[in-house]
Amino acid sequence: MSMFKTMNISASALTSQRLRMDVISSNMANVDTTRGEYRNGQWEPYRRKMVETTPRANSFQSYLQKASGTSNGIGDGVKVTRITEDETPFRLAFDPEHPDADEEGYVRLPNVDPLKEMVDLMSATRSYEANVTVFNASKGLMMKTLELGK
Repeated sequence: MSMFKTMNISASALTSQRLRMDVISSNMANVDTTRGEYRNGQWEPYRRKMVETTPRANSFQSYLQKASGTSNGIGDGVKVTRITEDETPFRLAFDPEHPDADEEGYVRLPNVDPLKEMVDLMSATRSYEANVTVFNASKGLMMKTLELGK
């Protein structure tokens, strides 16, 4: 196992969680955006976006170890596979004086729930903090190992 493998795993998690926090921030910033995208000749509200991650296990060495049965069970970190849009229906609010209201007076609002976004943000932040702790612990262990050689 490479000396820097734990740092690489933590770094991949830090990168994915940082992107997740950025997407959540974008969702929160657009919680009231009624003109998010122009589709089929009319404006649609902003759609909530979500980050999808998968384990990163695409190295030749990982496939070889799995095939030979010598895999140690340690992964290679995570990677962001894509950013998807939430397909839940838009919220409706009665506001006949809004410029984007339909003929019945209803305005379609984004499908962003601020409470859900805050919970997701707290989860991403805690995961980020945990990975920073792991990264720093790995760095500390490497420094102690180097001091043994003195």
